[in-house]
Amino acid sequence: MSRVGKSPITLPSGVDVKVANGQVSVKGRLGELSQKLQDGIGVDVNGSEIVVTRSDESSDQRSKHGLTRSLINNMVVGVSEGFSKRLIMYGTGYRATQKGKGLELLAGYSHPVDVEPIGDNSLSVEGNTTIIVTGPDKQAVGQQAANIRAVRKPSRFQSKAGRIPLFGIAYQGEQLRLRVGKTVAGVGG
Repeated sequence: MSRVGKSPITLPSGVDVKVANGQVSVKGRLGELSQKLQDGIGVDVNGSEIVVTRSDESSDQRSKHGLTRSLINNMVVGVSEGFSKRLIMYGTGYRATQKGKGLELLAGYSHPVDVEPIGDNSLSVEGNTTIIVTGPDKQAVGQQAANIRAVRKPSRFQSKAGRIPLFGIAYQGEQLRLRVGKTVAGVGG
């Protein structure tokens, strides 16, 4: 049996779960999320616990079992606590400013880059260089953070103190694997 799939999900107070027509809906103080169930996967709500079951022991069903349990758990955590990602801008003149619900990024280009929130996400700026993405949907928060990072990826050829990039947008705590630059023949001999 799947070790992830067999463990029950505990519902915090203020979270309602409904299972109907092959779909699970979770509603909490931060919003409402829903997920379509895979074939052969069942969800039972027993008081303050959710138990995910599967129809047989095939490898396909076992993998869907753990996946479905993780997705439902992420929905429960998302509508009760929410998810967040922090990004830090490195570089001279790099900064972010709040512009309505979105952001305006100055990231070394000749023009500012505007970023709008995805779905129920909210974007905020701490100081001038720290961007915070928050929302109830873990997948949407991760995609929003990846889109912001893609505006100017961190430099992997140059760094300060071994791991901090000279320029770019990186996740807070991200460890960069530095690459060695090209060398010219005959130098350093």
